[in-house]
Amino acid sequence: MEADLLRFATAGSVDDGKSTLIGRLLFDSKSLFSDQLESVERVSRERGHEYTDLSLLTDGLRAEREQGITIDVAYRYFATPRRKFIIADTPGHIQYTRNMVTGASTADVALVLVDARKGMTEQSRRHAFIATLLGVPHMVVCVNKMDLVDWSEEVFENIRREFTEFAARLRLRDLTFIPLSALSGDNVVTRSEKMIWFDGAPLLSHLERLHVASDRNLVDVRFPVQYVVRPQSHENRDYRGYAGTIASGVLKPGDRIRALPAGLETEIASIETADGPVSEAYPPMAVTITLKDEIDISRGDMLCRPNNVPAVMQDIDAQVCWMDESAPLTAGKTYAIKHTTRWARAVVKQIDYRIDINTLHRVEGVEGLTLNEIGRIRLRSTKPLFVDPYLSNRQTGAFILVDESTNRTVAAGMIVRESGS
Repeated sequence: MEADLLRFATAGSVDDGKSTLIGRLLFDSKSLFSDQLESVERVSRERGHEYTDLSLLTDGLRAEREQGITIDVAYRYFATPRRKFIIADTPGHIQYTRNMVTGASTADVALVLVDARKGMTEQSRRHAFIATLLGVPHMVVCVNKMDLVDWSEEVFENIRREFTEFAARLRLRDLTFIPLSALSGDNVVTRSEKMIWFDGAPLLSHLERLHVASDRNLVDVRFPVQYVVRPQSHENRDYRGYAGTIASGVLKPGDRIRALPAGLETEIASIETADGPVSEAYPPMAVTITLKDEIDISRGDMLCRPNNVPAVMQDIDAQVCWMDESAPLTAGKTYAIKHTTRWARAVVKQIDYRIDINTLHRVEGVEGLTLNEIGRIRLRSTKPLFVDPYLSNRQTGAFILVDESTNRTVAAGMIVRESGS
């Protein structure tokens, strides 16, 4: 079942051991094919290593292997008897912060790695802030390379205290600290005998037992229409279904719904999946919904409850992470905006401030945002969007901006509130 799936993203400074940690999880959970392991062992020998460099399992691009760094987001999949996992290994370099945003945007858990020798760094703070900004419900701080500080409890406690003080200024719902050594496997899959002073669970056990089903919004029904399914044959020429992925809430046949932007109401006749009809649907199920009445609905419209509708707005306040290295974000520019399944054009009305990642202070009076900078802006869209604040609904509170001349995604945005509200 989908409830057994956990998505987590790794983050941290360069050389904190993110790729090695993921390699260790894959290796110790017996999730590797023999040819994968043989390839990594061969490359490790060619480099003169006396050990198997498990980081090579995720640093899949040739440029990454040559430089010894992670550039792109590497996705890996593995499973244990308790749960299925999707891992997003995100870059540590500051110039690839935008990739970290991509990897963490759908994560249930953020693993922030800290080198036990270095303690918290600028990137540690940056990634913790971004994970919080993206609404990641759970954060695990992995204090790695404990073997290089003689498994010191004092070192671990100092890092925990410093990180906790910083995190007090963030909206963190769940924060856990685990001391480990990705290279040797201590506290990764099995409990470490070298750190008997730590009474918590090893990383994999913590991830297996973490409860994430309640993190999903099952109250506010939001169904963005992705595709209108029309008759495929003469026999079912009257058939009309609306396909898409449920963003939030629970839907059942017989439920009363309202279609936006038209505002017309009807009832759900049936809910179908690739495996047949279902009696209820919930996020993130992909379904086709049929209605009892024939009303005008098209791609980009949204189904919701009559007494629980999103804000229908054109003026929007948002936090954005700027991702374009060729040009800054400035007031007055127009971009294509994609919000759920709906496209429109949007003009940047103003930039309120930029956020200093190190201090979390607002820097006001800025003329623009450059690559990887995060700030608060105001947008005006050409068509109404059906939005919720990002902190209450990650699906209907998120959007991207696209440069219409290059078709590049230039910003990821999180709706703070509707302008003027």
